[in-house]
Amino acid sequence: METKNDKTIAALTHLSALSQYLIPLGNFIFPIIIWSSKKEKSELIDFHGKQIINFQLSLLVYSLICILIAVPAFSTAIFSSMDLPEIINRHEFFLNHIDWAANNIALTIGIISIVIFFIFKIIEVFLIIIAAINASNGEKYQYPLTINFIK
Repeated sequence: METKNDKTIAALTHLSALSQYLIPLGNFIFPIIIWSSKKEKSELIDFHGKQIINFQLSLLVYSLICILIAVPAFSTAIFSSMDLPEIINRHEFFLNHIDWAANNIALTIGIISIVIFFIFKIIEVFLIIIAAINASNGEKYQYPLTINFIK
């Protein structure tokens, strides 16, 4: 039987991931600290701790994929119209020397990747709040599109 304290701690485990907007890596540090210190005392806290950590790790993987797509796409768009000696010897770099029309595909891929990244960040906030509400009610909540790193 879950106590009110267990439900509150489970909810706080989810909400602690929002600390990433104030403290770098807070979305990993605080949930791990709360989960590891309380996981033996409550099955509910153990379940929710695993869920938020798996969700944050999954978002990290998805974010890295978006970055690994966006950086080469933008780099290709910016540097494809310049020769290597021109890049090295040029002391000034102007974006108006780029042939934007010839690089539409690379730019589109890069922009779509960045947009997907920001959509993930917006959805993340809402899903964390939903999970915290479910945890405070003593219900088990599983995040969508989550890779189970910790079982």
